[in-house]
Amino acid sequence: MTKRGRQISLHRRWILAASCFVLAISALAEPENIRPQPTPRSTPIKRETQDDSVVLHPPKDLALRPEGERKVRALLDYVQALDLQDDGESEKALAAFERVLNIDPGEVDLATRVAYLLTQQGDYPRAIDILKDAVKAQPKESGPYLQLAYIYAKYLRKMEPATQYAEKAVELAPNEIEGYQRLTEVQLTAQNRKGALRTLDRASRVETNDPSFWTQLGKLYLALILQPDKNPKPEELEKVNAVFQKAIALAPSDASILKDAADYFAASQQVQAAIPLYLRVLELQPNDAGAREKLATGFMLTNQRTKAIEMLQELIQQHPEKYQTYELLGQVFEEEGKARLKEKKPTEAKANYAKAAANYEQSLLINAAQPDGYVHLAEVLLFYLRDNDRAVRVLQDARRRFPSAPQITYLLAVALREAKHFQESVATFEEALNEGETQDQEVANARFFFEYGAAAERAGLYDKAADLFKQSISLDPDNAAEACNYLGFLWADQNTHLEEAEEYIKRALDADPDNGAYLDSLGWLYYRQGKYDRALDELLNAVRDLKEDDPTVFEHIADTYAAMNQMQKALDYWQKALALDQTNKDLAAKIAQAKSKLSKDAPVSATPIK
Repeated sequence: MTKRGRQISLHRRWILAASCFVLAISALAEPENIRPQPTPRSTPIKRETQDDSVVLHPPKDLALRPEGERKVRALLDYVQALDLQDDGESEKALAAFERVLNIDPGEVDLATRVAYLLTQQGDYPRAIDILKDAVKAQPKESGPYLQLAYIYAKYLRKMEPATQYAEKAVELAPNEIEGYQRLTEVQLTAQNRKGALRTLDRASRVETNDPSFWTQLGKLYLALILQPDKNPKPEELEKVNAVFQKAIALAPSDASILKDAADYFAASQQVQAAIPLYLRVLELQPNDAGAREKLATGFMLTNQRTKAIEMLQELIQQHPEKYQTYELLGQVFEEEGKARLKEKKPTEAKANYAKAAANYEQSLLINAAQPDGYVHLAEVLLFYLRDNDRAVRVLQDARRRFPSAPQITYLLAVALREAKHFQESVATFEEALNEGETQDQEVANARFFFEYGAAAERAGLYDKAADLFKQSISLDPDNAAEACNYLGFLWADQNTHLEEAEEYIKRALDADPDNGAYLDSLGWLYYRQGKYDRALDELLNAVRDLKEDDPTVFEHIADTYAAMNQMQKALDYWQKALALDQTNKDLAAKIAQAKSKLSKDAPVSATPIK
């Protein structure tokens, strides 16, 4: 029963008691030893009327006995205490409650309420005394034992009496889950996880047909076996599965029980078992938006994205005002886009990413106060749709709304770089760094310095870029292949620090030997060192290993062929590069020069014989 429910219940009990007292007034009013004496006939009877409007005291024949007066005072004190508690006058309410307990110390619910208020004030000795009085008055009630166990364990750190009281609560109510829960809490406070598991195992052997007992037990088991960075053992999951299956068998048409079970299976990553339970919940409660959303999530986690999309679209039709549904549908479309990319279906992938962006945007229209929504939308625009200018606008809006969110400033810096606003990007990276330091938020990690370095390189700040890449490498050396490659290529492209550049590029290739971009960097390094044969081998290997054609690699191959004086092959690759990057004026100039050279070097044809 809730605190407010107990309050109403007690209130009614005291009102009922008062009513009984009023009904008993007539029996209390006339003691047996007071009888009216007969009046002599010779004396005339004088009748007087009583004006009730001026009577200040009840007539003696209606006076309550002392015990009855105490009961009525107790009732008034209780009602007053409730009003005082509602008004926030906790100390006055406590005093009034205690006056009630002085009359009826066996009122267990009231005793636990008063003990709770005393506990909140840190007066543990008085709380314990009141609970012990309640135990004496009602020794078979488990409530005071539960609260005593809690006080001794949490506040006094005395585990022995806490355990004894919790055990007593279990003994008094072996078919109620509260005792096992309290005993488990005490054991966990004492760092006795094995003892807590034994307590739950003991509860699992109880014979009860109460399905909520089993769902509560299952939740306790789950809280115990789910630990950070550690998956539950299969035998532990089987044990908890059996507990929830008992609940399901006892209440196959109780939506709340089925939902608890489904939530357990979802939380323990047994999504296939959760899905049919959520479906059953929706049969029983078709308008349960929460179950529908969880079911859609289950479909997504099991790669049933089509069903997830259908489910979420139905939910949007029912509740178009819920921004969370659009957010989740955007995530499903984003996952669908990734799947199409893996299948090498770029057109279909782009269509799904566009739908993801549209749903993220709709979510923000309904509720703009969600920074993650801006991040999701901007990432799709940046990394999948390549709509960099729109991403910049979205993130600038987000930054105005959330000026104390350095992660948004960081992503804006990346978007500015991709939109070719290089100097502004560098300045924004620096702002994100300062914001993170000021607000004590984690921003400056290895990835941050890598992205910052790329912006500095694009802005022509090569020394700064090198320093930033080195910072990135030092922060996460085990995952620094990309940064090592970028730094090595930067130096190779600038034709400086070539020996050190080679070390960094080979370090990247050690981590990922078939990476086409890293092979291109090594080939370009060899080109700078004048090792054209080795350069050509690595560059052609890069073309083989790249997932898609790259104009930069084609240009490097062409430059290498030109250095080897194979101009026709150089011309072919420059033209391939220009087809992929038609705005590159340097390529156009190289092609023109190659054609001119080839025309000059062409042999003069012999005069035809007539």
